[in-house]
Amino acid sequence: MDPTDLRERMPALESSAYLNWGAGGPSPRRVVEAAESSLEHHEYAAPTGEGQYPAAFDAYDEARAAIAGLLGAAPDEIALTESTTDGINRVAGALDWDADDVVVRTDLEHSAGILPWQRLERERGVDVRVLETESGRVDLEAVKSAAEDATLFCVSSLTWTHGTRLPVSEIVDIAHDAGALVLVDAVQAPGQRPIDVREWGADFVAAAGHKWLVGPFGSGFLYAREGLEREHDLVPAAIGYRSVVDENATAYEYERGARRFEVATASPAPHAGLTEAIRALEEIGLDAIEERIETLTDRLKGGVSDERLLSPRGFESGLIAIDVDDPEATVERLSAEGIVVRSLPDPDAIRASVHAFNTREDVDRLLEAL
Repeated sequence: MDPTDLRERMPALESSAYLNWGAGGPSPRRVVEAAESSLEHHEYAAPTGEGQYPAAFDAYDEARAAIAGLLGAAPDEIALTESTTDGINRVAGALDWDADDVVVRTDLEHSAGILPWQRLERERGVDVRVLETESGRVDLEAVKSAAEDATLFCVSSLTWTHGTRLPVSEIVDIAHDAGALVLVDAVQAPGQRPIDVREWGADFVAAAGHKWLVGPFGSGFLYAREGLEREHDLVPAAIGYRSVVDENATAYEYERGARRFEVATASPAPHAGLTEAIRALEEIGLDAIEERIETLTDRLKGGVSDERLLSPRGFESGLIAIDVDDPEATVERLSAEGIVVRSLPDPDAIRASVHAFNTREDVDRLLEAL
């Protein structure tokens, strides 16, 4: 299947140049239909058939398997969450923090990678340190210095502000050498390019399906490296029947692996939709998707001067930051012309997110409007 074939089945793209995939990705009909079908089966057939709980658990299992295949992980290393923020909070709540602990994050993190640590700083006295960067780049010597006494290092794989691709595996090696755990906010990567979490070597990877994976809202996921829960005695802040081996046991025992981060009853629909979205992208091929994103972003960057382009001129992702005089007013003006982008707080710019489902005409419309 070609990306344009799937584009034709995305109703949201029929009348607009949608260039905001880094915020949310409109789903194709087959994804919405899969979510609807899952919900209809769960509510109409399952109650007098296999049962609503078994039906939901089958959908959970399918989603974990699909996500694991996407990330190069094992299904037992995947927990289903609502969002990237949800996944990061589950990690933050599972470690026994005190005032001797240090969290290091970069200044490139989204609020998902900022607020949970601010809360630990306020409530537990954890020392939160911010690694300063320049133009969306990290200096590995600065990483080495910052990681020296860190408990956990939080970093994005693709920066949401500049679209730069950070050297995750190198950062992980440095942090691990210093004895720190590493959590990667990877939400901007899945659906743009192939990912292998084993190559990264990170301990945790949090992401979600509602951006580049074109899945529904609520289809988050968390990777936790196999054996990590035993090495670090991870005790999630919340507990429920999906967290434990036997909910009826006199003394509960947490599930092994990432499953301990799941809690209780949740709708199977969002993750059923994500399962179908992953199938659709795999039919196209993630290499082909990345190649088309590169072609389209090259076209966009070619029409932006060096003074205005705040992202790398060479290809790293579909996220492109462009300097304009009044970002918020520009976003409103472009929206009135049927072009969807967003403003950024830092740098003070607009961001266009280009996916494989965009066209040259979408890019040209943006350039002409700018």
